[in-house]
Amino acid sequence: MAIATDWRAAATLTGITDEAALAGLCAALLPSATVVSARERALLAAISSQPVATTAIDRTISAIQQGTDPLGECLLALRPAAQRRADGAVYTPATILAPMIAWLRTQGKPVRVVDPGAGSGRFILAAGAAFDNAQLIAVETDPLAALVLRTNLHLRGMTTRSQVLVDDYRRIKLPKIAGMTAFVGNPPYVRHHHIGARWKRWYTRNFKTLGIHASAMAGLHLHFFLKTALLASANDVGTFVTSAEWLDVNYGAALRKLLTQHLGVVGLHVLAPAVEGFSGTATTTAISCFRGAAPQTSVRVRAVNSLTELAALDSGAVVLPAQLDAATRWSSVIYPVQARDSDTVPLGELFRVLRGQVTGANRVWVFGDDRPSLPDSVLIPTITRAQDLIRVADRLESTASLRRVVDLAPDLDCYVGDEREQIDAYLTWARRHRADQGYIARHRRAWWSVGLREPAPILCTYMARRAPQFTLNVGEARHINVAHGLYPRQPMSERQLAAIVEWLNRNVEVGSGRTYAWGLIKFEPKEVQQLRIPAHLASG
Repeated sequence: MAIATDWRAAATLTGITDEAALAGLCAALLPSATVVSARERALLAAISSQPVATTAIDRTISAIQQGTDPLGECLLALRPAAQRRADGAVYTPATILAPMIAWLRTQGKPVRVVDPGAGSGRFILAAGAAFDNAQLIAVETDPLAALVLRTNLHLRGMTTRSQVLVDDYRRIKLPKIAGMTAFVGNPPYVRHHHIGARWKRWYTRNFKTLGIHASAMAGLHLHFFLKTALLASANDVGTFVTSAEWLDVNYGAALRKLLTQHLGVVGLHVLAPAVEGFSGTATTTAISCFRGAAPQTSVRVRAVNSLTELAALDSGAVVLPAQLDAATRWSSVIYPVQARDSDTVPLGELFRVLRGQVTGANRVWVFGDDRPSLPDSVLIPTITRAQDLIRVADRLESTASLRRVVDLAPDLDCYVGDEREQIDAYLTWARRHRADQGYIARHRRAWWSVGLREPAPILCTYMARRAPQFTLNVGEARHINVAHGLYPRQPMSERQLAAIVEWLNRNVEVGSGRTYAWGLIKFEPKEVQQLRIPAHLASG
């Protein structure tokens, strides 16, 4: 059966207004003899005995048997976005799932397929359709999602060869088999703040047994890669889709080593930041393909500029695993930057690059009309959002549209008369909002003194879903820590500065920065300083 391309089309189910009603519909669709986990039984015990409408049952059966996921879409609609994010419950669209299953089909016929975070079962159902005789193992911690998954498996005729484990993937054990196991899925993205100390110890300890130092700041999706490496054997294959931040960040270093040294990475396909792989999530996307649970001789890597390009997961530039091992950031391999040669110079030789000042409490120090009045002399037009620079592009002529930051001197005795009275009243209001209690306020010379830097001749964005925007600061705006300021080490004319800005905006790509969660490309000051520009621009 072909993978349906529009699961939402069948998502509206008559009478499903809460999770109990969804559990009730699943119960009506499943055979009465279905064996479920204790947590699923608890859900079923709590549902009302009111019969489910025949129309809802008929429509659901028809939709599922046509390959859509109405129950999964219903579950997503019932859960607030904040809860889904906390649980890492982001269901994969067919535009991403289908190429992954197609790649698995090129690797041979697995005896067993494992989805470590199955959700409503999109991957395991697609794998079951692709591999007629494979045993299907779906792992899911959410009991309601597990009920949905069982219902989908039943209505697609796969119950007899499937096993649903309502458990944490990190706890499961797989029996040894003769033949290949395929691991496939979308490991849940849960940040380390929501992972308990016990599991963090499990993560670092097991990496240590593999000879790899790991940071406990890793998200749950990295835990799932590790568990897969612990389960996989030499015959196995796998493909996972995750957010792409691990390509560059420090806590991703352990996964990068795991892929090259233990999981046998053979493919890495990264959606460009502008491509929205998961609707409404604002995250970058990376698909990893691995084979053989051992180092491979070559790896296919590529940047994918549209979802239609994603289809062929066996394509891409060929690189050696040693090249990946040598790279501190894998995005630099996927997005190669310009070569270093005698005709270029690093930007850091020409400019000091300084991050903007941290206010410590934007709600207080970024001025608004709802605040006590202040004299204009202490309200400084400032870049407070990346969009301030992106909107004006190459040249900031006027600061009239910018928000203003309260920038007071450390010594308040320099203000007198009405000016001092206004400032004292404002600081009283600021104390009521605890602006004097934050870490930044307590560690600067005077808690009320933000201390904005002098205007930088060139400003650039610090983090966005794109390459940085460089802007000639003709209007002499200040900047806080959403931007960097480029300060020439030697005097430069406006014409020379403008030429450098123009070249940077045309040539700097995302591969020079670091990819973080939610699809943001981050450029630290040192990375801006390492950018190389043509030598003739340096000489004016």
